[in-house]
Amino acid sequence: MTRPTDRRTALRAALGSAAVAVLGGALVGDASRQDPGPSGVLRLATGEPTGLHAAFGHLLSAELEAAYPRLRCRVLTTEASVANIELLRDRRADLALVLTDTARAAAEGTDPFPHPVALRAIGRVYETYLQFAVRADLPVRAVSDLVGHTVWLGAAGSGGAVLGARLLRAAGLSPGSDVEVRHLPMTAVAHAVRAGSVEAVLVVGGVPIPVLSDLDDRPGLRFLPLAGLLPKLGGRYGLAGSGLAEVSLPQGAYRGVGGVATIGVSNLLVCRPDLPSTVADALTRLLVLHAAALVPDHAVGTQFLDVRSLIGTGSIPLHPGAVAAYRSLHG
Repeated sequence: MTRPTDRRTALRAALGSAAVAVLGGALVGDASRQDPGPSGVLRLATGEPTGLHAAFGHLLSAELEAAYPRLRCRVLTTEASVANIELLRDRRADLALVLTDTARAAAEGTDPFPHPVALRAIGRVYETYLQFAVRADLPVRAVSDLVGHTVWLGAAGSGGAVLGARLLRAAGLSPGSDVEVRHLPMTAVAHAVRAGSVEAVLVVGGVPIPVLSDLDDRPGLRFLPLAGLLPKLGGRYGLAGSGLAEVSLPQGAYRGVGGVATIGVSNLLVCRPDLPSTVADALTRLLVLHAAALVPDHAVGTQFLDVRSLIGTGSIPLHPGAVAAYRSLHG
């Protein structure tokens, strides 16, 4: 089996090569600019401290401050997507990492958002996997088999919790009635599963994710197929623009998981429409030119940003400053 470090190194090398191939001389042009770039403090809302959003956010912050010395980026750890959009809405954050599906709900003003929230995208940064796992000693083979069991769906303010409740309903289950739902910090999940107070967990993140790797060793996990529920998750406007798609969990990510058909959801870096264009330009150039440096150590799949797919932000329009930067870089 390919070693995680080797796969991560190969991914970073591929991203760097792709940037050079797609952009040609843009790397040299960017390095030679005399403009010192934007200044000020940016607040970036990410996710739980041990999760993928936070890891990506810290890498983005470090690269941003190195490339633009007059900018400071504060990484805010949060409950993730829903909480992040609320922080943007209330002007307590300037940037946020969110699931595309959650961003669409915010823009439309649908559950869990009572009113539309104006958002703009800097880019589509990576795709995460819905990983629904149960203890291997349970006779559960599908989501519909979870009647009477206790499920962890993530933190209460996360997009994963919202999407998880929709998954349960798509499988014909009523959260809180057919299935007991718990919302705990990710740091408490492993203990709860081993103690038996939680029997199934839904994680939305990169593959593999440390908490599931740990539980896969003890007590052992079985991953449930989710792709069959995809047609029921589109909401009133269907799947277009939701960022949801059928994917397979990579071979070797966990024991016996290869080929399980699940759901992938893209993730966006978003902002309010009033973010200065100079900042949006700087962020966009960073995503394109420093892609290889933005892959967290524990994420070794191919689910990270591709310089060719950054503009695929679904129903969330790109910020005008990002549009100008993409045009400048791509010619």
